[in-house]
Amino acid sequence: MKSTGKVYLVGAGPGDVGLLTLRGAELLARAEVVISDVLANPELLRHAPATAEIIARGNHKRDGGYSQEQLTELMLARARAGKIVVRLKGGDPFIFGRGGEETEALVAEKIPFEIVPGVSSITAVPNYAGIPLTHREYCSSFTVFTGHSDSADAATALRYEQIAKIPGTKVVLMGVDNLADWTKSLIAHGLSAQTPIAVIQSGTLGKQKSVSGTLATIAKLVVAEKIVPPALTIIGDVVTLRGKLNWFENLPLFGKKIVVTRRTGQAGKFAEQLQRLGADVREVPTIKLTEPLEKMAIVDALLEINSYDWLIFTSANGVTAFFDMFFKRFQDLRDLGGARIAAVGPKTAAKLRELHLQVDLQPEEYVGKKIVAAFKKFQDIENVKMCLFRAEVANKELTEALQEEGAIVDDIAVYRTVAETEDRTGAAAQLQEEGADWVTFTSSSTVEHFHTRFDLPKLLKKFPQMKIASIGPETTKTIIALGLKPTFEAKEHTTEGLVAGILKAASK
Repeated sequence: MKSTGKVYLVGAGPGDVGLLTLRGAELLARAEVVISDVLANPELLRHAPATAEIIARGNHKRDGGYSQEQLTELMLARARAGKIVVRLKGGDPFIFGRGGEETEALVAEKIPFEIVPGVSSITAVPNYAGIPLTHREYCSSFTVFTGHSDSADAATALRYEQIAKIPGTKVVLMGVDNLADWTKSLIAHGLSAQTPIAVIQSGTLGKQKSVSGTLATIAKLVVAEKIVPPALTIIGDVVTLRGKLNWFENLPLFGKKIVVTRRTGQAGKFAEQLQRLGADVREVPTIKLTEPLEKMAIVDALLEINSYDWLIFTSANGVTAFFDMFFKRFQDLRDLGGARIAAVGPKTAAKLRELHLQVDLQPEEYVGKKIVAAFKKFQDIENVKMCLFRAEVANKELTEALQEEGAIVDDIAVYRTVAETEDRTGAAAQLQEEGADWVTFTSSSTVEHFHTRFDLPKLLKKFPQMKIASIGPETTKTIIALGLKPTFEAKEHTTEGLVAGILKAASK
């Protein structure tokens, strides 16, 4: 009989994926089951193994989610079955997250557990809104309460007559639905109607939305600006500092919805670059890598690897795939032989250097004629034997251009790109419903598979504000083949080049 599992109540933080703790990321990476609240950013689920069971419909009944009782029972049932369960809770598990109740249920069932604190929206959202909760010139304390309490319960009912008299900043969680009622109560119990107040929706995310006013005016302003939960309210004179401390909403890409189509595992750094600039990033991977259908060619190439003068890699994916196969056949990197190595682009070169391999030639652009020109500048390539390692379906222009100069070229597929259809985070559904400001493409295959899945021209017709960013000429060719034109093609054919292009467009 399998032993009882263990439950980890992990604080997911306030929304920004960068605010997940290291311990939280570590536990997600080895979870067998993840039960996620609706307020936990679904992008965090990318930390979980592909084999993990994901239960991610939160506890909002209005969103078709599970009740609290159902979530607790799911957690207990998976733990009884011997699973490692991560209960992913928005913010901190023990701050208005019902973590205490769930932990009591685990204790009653004698199921082992661990509590992993999370960054709470109480402090994170004011930081991202440019509002310090304490300030030597304004206040030295702050009070936190919920605007969604059960007034029928005498033990937990809020005492507005007391709250109104407490000095310092006041932070209100879950207060939007009842905003008009509790603001009137505070005024009625003596808090000045002119007290500054701010309401921040979706705090710490690229879609953060804020409105400021006074205790007397805020209810109407929130309705006019269509502020909806999740939102946090800050009351007090510190709100007036927002005008000069509002750093997040002044970031160059703040509020821009940007779709990243790179495959899972590769999108992280690119997405992070955009997020740090304020973008609301939607990861919609369109491809995943698998082994090529024809494997005999790579077997033959490995057997005669010492006969080549040059080994050419056109992508970091090609480097990873080749060496995965190489080390299944050989135990020693010296078995690679004495061939020179060419890497197209800085990312490819960096991947090779991770293996402590010297890159002898590094053409910056993935354009057949320019790569050939770089080789010819290095040496005469007539009768030079080359092996090109890349994707199964790839443009033949490079091979043909090298052969035209007399090179002997073996074009070997070391990986195959196939469509990614899973939508673990819900980002694909969100794209189809809301559109975006930018869709970024980092290869021809991402364009092809994105189009197959979403019909790119149709999507652009539905959302005419959406722009296309291309990483380089080969990717642009595939976009043009669909009868479209990218808004720009990156000057530097890297993700950094894409970011620079979007920044330039945003500045206009």
